Amino acid sequence: MRKKNISIILPNLDGGGAERVNLDLAHEFDRKGFQVEFVLMQARGELMKEAEDKFSVFNMNCERARNISSYLRKYFRNRKPDVLIISIWPLTVIVPIVLYFSSYSCKVIICEHNTLSLQYKKYGKFHHLAMRVSMAVGYRLAHSRVGVSKGVIEDISNLSWIGLRKFKVIHNPVRQISNPSEQSLKDIETLWSCESGARILSVGSFKKQKNHQLLLRAFAQLENKNAHLMLVGEGEGKNYLLKLTSELGLAEKVTFAGFQIDPTPFYKTADLFVLSSNYEGFGNVIVEALACGTRVVSTDCKSGPSEILEKGKYGILVPVSNENALSSAIKQALSSPKNPSLLIERAKNFAQDIIAERYLDLL
Repeated sequence: MRKKNISIILPNLDGGGAERVNLDLAHEFDRKGFQVEFVLMQARGELMKEAEDKFSVFNMNCERARNISSYLRKYFRNRKPDVLIISIWPLTVIVPIVLYFSSYSCKVIICEHNTLSLQYKKYGKFHHLAMRVSMAVGYRLAHSRVGVSKGVIEDISNLSWIGLRKFKVIHNPVRQISNPSEQSLKDIETLWSCESGARILSVGSFKKQKNHQLLLRAFAQLENKNAHLMLVGEGEGKNYLLKLTSELGLAEKVTFAGFQIDPTPFYKTADLFVLSSNYEGFGNVIVEALACGTRVVSTDCKSGPSEILEKGKYGILVPVSNENALSSAIKQALSSPKNPSLLIERAKNFAQDIIAERYLDLL
């Protein structure tokens, strides 16, 4: 019998959370006997090699989402997918609309990974209205509508004028944590250049949403002379963060480690993971930290962290944009007893195979 085809449609395979999530799901779908293909507006990004090593990748080579209708129609006609899994607005509305007006039909699952009302808050009233209307139309043409947290589905339900019961929460999967080699752990130990006890880690793109400047200012308040901050990631805000680090007199206490395909050795050697975001859809990095048994402090943004940490049971939550509260929580967490087994057990709720099954239940 022919394998059922699942096409995963994304803008690209940059190293962001949504891209990582879809790649992890693809591996699990493959293990469960499905044929997976990535359909990308642009075949680029840090995760491209991993995708190309395992899956077929279809490059639409299209720079703007509004211009992809002809590429999509050709793709539907030639590839004939059985299932489409579409992430990230506006693709989540454009693709269902194009499919509706094409001569082809298949199962359509759309998934939003962020709180769009906050992500596009500063884009103006016309953009906001256009986004809402497009969601109201495109979402209704999908067979299933998924959000990665309760906060996300509440947000997109309100934006699209579609009842909350029409949406389903499926949390992001986190892949099984690898066992880093002794050499990789030694390399990261060297990078920390300090004794364990006050090693603070943050993983995420350098963009306004992640508010790394808040973390730097909170870190600057710490009285612990041995504390060291490791920032894993890249992004357009890096130069500003480097400048701020220097201005705060932290040049010797902060390391910029760049983007890492597998940040596991960083989690394993850190004493504390901190998320300082203004908003999140979910917060995969929190689960990754838990899966390594690493303590967590996070801003209590609109959706994601509180659900993962169960309102503070598995980590400390602080108000958004409050550097004093964040600094105090970091101090508290570093002095609290470690209980890695509790954190690791919590992370198992977000295992790839469990989350993949929830998607397959929609087929």
